Amino acid sequence: MSTSRERFAALVASPDCDLGLAALEIARIGHPELDPAPTLAALDHLAEAARARVPHGTPAADAARALARYLFQERGFQGNADDYYDPRNSFLNDVVERKLGIPISLSVLAIEVGRRLGIPIDGVGFPGHFLVRAADARDVLLLDCFAGGATVQQDELLERLRTLAGSSGPDFTHVPPRFLEPVPTSDVLARMLRNLLRIYLERREPERALAAVDLLLVLTPESTDDLRTRARLYESLECFASAAADLRRYLKLVPGAEDAGDVRKAIGRLASDAPTLH
Repeated sequence: MSTSRERFAALVASPDCDLGLAALEIARIGHPELDPAPTLAALDHLAEAARARVPHGTPAADAARALARYLFQERGFQGNADDYYDPRNSFLNDVVERKLGIPISLSVLAIEVGRRLGIPIDGVGFPGHFLVRAADARDVLLLDCFAGGATVQQDELLERLRTLAGSSGPDFTHVPPRFLEPVPTSDVLARMLRNLLRIYLERREPERALAAVDLLLVLTPESTDDLRTRARLYESLECFASAAADLRRYLKLVPGAEDAGDVRKAIGRLASDAPTLH
């Protein structure tokens, strides 16, 4: 039987990675026995019900507006501002069932329903707040799914950037175009996993934090920060051999790292601990 990591790796290795299925594999972090079929069927049903609101041939931007009205006004999907850091906000099955999410999970909902309708909606990795966009010959539309699918204008985005940068950050005079470009599916999934990793680290849930960073390293196999994080989590769970292996990989990637001496000492300490089967 394949593991969740193996299934996730197979999905993201495909040139046509299925975002919905991959997001549901991430949801297994919180729901290990999750059957994706009911959620996929619910997405199909949402698309069929929305079809009448989006006549065939509607320009992409207009179609995305109509879909946003359907999802976030008629159907009542909304941002969970009251409990933003509830992990369920990041699990697509829970988002579909509870109609609550955060910017990126609600964006995944819109992207996946849009895909079923032939509406080209892309994710936009805007700093601090994920958005979606739809572009056609007449218009490039940016929508904030956390804010009920509201259209976002350039001046609002500039203000968000300035707030995020604060007094010590860059003095933005315009929104850099790179912040508004579509991102690949792998980036969407990585951002979802980083959100979950942060949540589980703060909640001191090492098993689930480990599950999140393990999937993240499928996408970022040479991320030294993620390797160090996984090594710490392995050690906290007394998986000493696995922790040492990650630290050795870390040194292979950055042999001249400032903390290389400390890492070598940590490897020696881990090697002296009792072996584990992890």
